[in-house]
Amino acid sequence: MGAVTAADRRPKQDRSRATRQRLLQAAVACLAEHGWAGSTVSVVAERAGVSRGAAQHHFPTREDLFTAAVEYVAEERSTALRALFPQSGQGPAGDRRAVVTALVDLYTGPLFRAALHLWVAACNEDQLRPRVTELEARVGRENHRIAVELLGADESRPGVRESVQGFLDMARGLGLANLLTDDTARRERVVAQWAALLDEALR
Repeated sequence: MGAVTAADRRPKQDRSRATRQRLLQAAVACLAEHGWAGSTVSVVAERAGVSRGAAQHHFPTREDLFTAAVEYVAEERSTALRALFPQSGQGPAGDRRAVVTALVDLYTGPLFRAALHLWVAACNEDQLRPRVTELEARVGRENHRIAVELLGADESRPGVRESVQGFLDMARGLGLANLLTDDTARRERVVAQWAALLDEALR
């Protein structure tokens, strides 16, 4: 009897996981498209094809939903980024320009736009601010770790940590510049120059 119960439970858990994933993906898409003011739990639930009650079962508050959504997609992007460069961590990266381009792309898609809306909202929402501050610190540390790994950077050498962090700060700036207009041409030139600078700094 117990084995049957466990077998029955598994599909239910799978459905629950799938519902949660749909909600998280819908939340990021809503936040990127409509901003904080236009992204309610009801709007996200409708987009995900689930009831508001089901959404609140997984995420009791709006803050829970949106901070979890940005964190979830950031983790997915990190996994995908590492998969692009499976040979990383074995000495300097073979093609730093490709790595630099991929890292810059982290800051030019819907995830960055969604995160930006969260940051702006957190400036005025007391309940949201500590969650976003903590989330941003965690995502920032993870992005830095990935950059060090993919670039083959040795942070025990003076100035290397600052060079990597400076590059990530620049990438965030390029993401901001790309929000209002298509900044592709200028971004490609900047990426090429930063790849050359990093080659020199990390040599």
